[in-house]
Amino acid sequence: MTERTKALSEGDQAFAAFVELAWQRHLRLALLLTGDQWQAEELLQDSLVRIYERWRRLSRTDDLHAYLRKVVVNNHTSVWRRRRRESLVSDVPDRPGPVGEVSTQALVVREALRALPPRQRAVVVLRHYEDLPEREIARVLGCSPGTVKSQHAKALAKLRHSMSEPAIPSMR
Repeated sequence: MTERTKALSEGDQAFAAFVELAWQRHLRLALLLTGDQWQAEELLQDSLVRIYERWRRLSRTDDLHAYLRKVVVNNHTSVWRRRRRESLVSDVPDRPGPVGEVSTQALVVREALRALPPRQRAVVVLRHYEDLPEREIARVLGCSPGTVKSQHAKALAKLRHSMSEPAIPSMR
């Protein structure tokens, strides 16, 4: 045990252990939702701060990962709505790309996901990346299973269409 860990209270130690276990798993979720490494890290950090603020009550929860997943998705939706109201530019030209090597196919999929509306993106990510059933996705997003099904169908149709188009438009 490090000196820093010794200085932490028992509750803080439990939270630090949870963050270590949850960071990579939920960072991938946030990255798929945001499409950007830095936005994903910020989204996850904000979500973890919200959990830390309620840690005493939440530490007794059965599935903290499910709760964190819901907080990440809800925070992403809130950020998207706030940005839409503020009419911010979606891509800043000076922004660095994602860290690490990524295959061309992964980049194409990531760009196609970024083109989806946030709710459809969340449904696709929760269904295919997190492998959640429709009822659980509905619970996370606060909607009906029928809405999840329709959003999923619309999202897949958009993904099929956008990924079947050539990456570089022809000059005709």
